[in-house]
Amino acid sequence: QVQLVESGGGLVQPGGSLRLSCTASGGIFGIDAMAWYRQAPGKQRDLVATISSGGETNYADSVKDRFTISRDNAKNTVYLQMNSLKPEDTAVYYCNAEVIRTGPYLTRDDYWGQGTQVTVSS
Repeated sequence: QVQLVESGGGLVQPGGSLRLSCTASGGIFGIDAMAWYRQAPGKQRDLVATISSGGETNYADSVKDRFTISRDNAKNTVYLQMNSLKPEDTAVYYCNAEVIRTGPYLTRDDYWGQGTQVTVSS
């Protein structure tokens, strides 16, 4: 059973930084793209950043030059370094991974973490 476990959320003042981590485990053959999404209260879940298995990255315009997504393939972990945080960055942050699972045959499925709260407030 594949699980994604996030950590690193919390309360931070405007202008501060946080680093989120998300580790995948359980019957993994490999992981293709990984991503971070966020969902603010009463709003839809939006894409924040993506990273391919080869390290290519893409960012939402709202976080460019402030957030950095990275990954450690050996640890099946994706990170999100968030700098210069703003109150509008407040949301539950979710990681997402396209996981290739082991088994009688290889299958690829989409998995989500449980979410971690990020609150930016003075």
